[in-house]
Amino acid sequence: MEDAEQEGFERFLKWAANLGISDCPTNRSLQTKNPTSCLGHSLTVSHFPDAGGRGLAAVRDIKKGELVLRVPKSVLITRDSLLKDEKLCSFVNNSTYSSLSPTQILTLCLLYEMGKGKSSWWYPYLMHLPRSYDVLASFSEFEMQALQVDDAIWSAEKAVSKAKSEWKEANSLMDALQLKPQLLTFRAWIWASATISSRALHIPWDEAGCLCPVGDLFNYAAPGEESNDLENVVYLTNASSLSNGETADDSTGDQPGIGLERLTLTNASSLEDTSLSNGETTDDSNGDQPEIGSERLTDGGFDENMAAYCFYARKNYKKGNQVLLGYGTYTNLELLEHYGFLLNENPNDKVFIPLEPSMYSFISWPKVSIYIHQDGKPSFALLSALRLWATPPYQRRSISHLAYSGSQLSVDNEISVLKWISKNCTMILSNMLTVIEEDCFLLSTIVKIKNSHNPTELRKLLCASDGEARAFIESSDPQKGKNGSELMFSGKTKRVIDRWELAVQWRIRYKKILIDCISYCNLTINSLSCQNILAMRT
Repeated sequence: MEDAEQEGFERFLKWAANLGISDCPTNRSLQTKNPTSCLGHSLTVSHFPDAGGRGLAAVRDIKKGELVLRVPKSVLITRDSLLKDEKLCSFVNNSTYSSLSPTQILTLCLLYEMGKGKSSWWYPYLMHLPRSYDVLASFSEFEMQALQVDDAIWSAEKAVSKAKSEWKEANSLMDALQLKPQLLTFRAWIWASATISSRALHIPWDEAGCLCPVGDLFNYAAPGEESNDLENVVYLTNASSLSNGETADDSTGDQPGIGLERLTLTNASSLEDTSLSNGETTDDSNGDQPEIGSERLTDGGFDENMAAYCFYARKNYKKGNQVLLGYGTYTNLELLEHYGFLLNENPNDKVFIPLEPSMYSFISWPKVSIYIHQDGKPSFALLSALRLWATPPYQRRSISHLAYSGSQLSVDNEISVLKWISKNCTMILSNMLTVIEEDCFLLSTIVKIKNSHNPTELRKLLCASDGEARAFIESSDPQKGKNGSELMFSGKTKRVIDRWELAVQWRIRYKKILIDCISYCNLTINSLSCQNILAMRT
């Protein structure tokens, strides 16, 4: 951080401490007079260049389940707290605007609060919010097309369309509130809605959620491989009903982003207040610390007894480790859509594989369960569905229970299934505009562009490029700077480059899953073929 920014952030942490925000497991920190920071007992702000940027690090060894941060209810930014402003409340509660959703209201209230500047009670927090986000709703046509995959492009187009629609619906109320001109723009709306989408936490009394000062400094930790184990458990549990001809609902199961619409884009809503206070303590000396129970399924939530949002360690941390927070289970596209980032290794990423139309007539698996895992292995449902499809029609009914239980039906059947998967993965890759090697080269070029500090070098780099890099030059309106200086120093252009980089990174990971799947299928086919030959010889 620059010195001025560092000083400002230290003032923010002192402001937070004076309001009762603390990383101390007990209330002893609240007895300290004139605290200089809300952190220091369990956590400290640190920078992790390869793991989310600014985040929170452990200042001591921390045990799994230990309370590491509490934020009093009075500090949370909610619709209720913002609507204590009489002018804002009178307009928002007017029946004329009753059609606006809770999230639209919170978005608008955030813009209104930003308009107050230094007179806002939350100013020390608001001034440290990011000034832009790379969520899909902020993508231009160029950046959308850089995703290359139709489903991803459609998701981006839908995100932009939804944001524009919600902004237009709120326009009349924003005009009535006489917001500053810069806060009335679509760009401002995207900023406010992305702030809520990427930072809001679940609270039981308001589906729009809340903004949580200091609590939103935790970086994201993806749920681990246990999600794949859960997939198998769920499928095996439902196998009997599916094999009896019942159909699965696409709105349930392992659908990506399940609950996002229900929670109205409060995407950190995995922090639900489940089993946070059972009235017991883990240590007699910590009389006000909730029980650290194995039944708690999330990283934290709002605790009514403590009247605070409480955060807990999701695992054991050594001093210096980054302390992470699980927002929920998301694919990289969903992370990009709602948070504006993606992960190099996301155990929950997947590539959906469309089946041939005729296949859907005899299988009961929901379409959202037909996919390739991040490691290149076909999903349980994909294998089960294809095993049944590769079986002669007259035998399907008699062996369906085996297919739905996850059993291999025969060596020949399994080879047919894997060949079909490999062939379709190859076809998907062949229909894409570039191959992964070209994408990797382009990504290295983008990194060079970002790191270029010389206008002449930048211009040479761009002019030597073709294809997508040439399209970038055109979309960046190069006539504004023939020596490349405007391209290099324009904040708008830098944001375009950041989103372009994310799009290319996303499609590289997408293609890698398909390539890994082809390798997995081919290796397994070779192994099965050898088994077949040996069996025939014996």
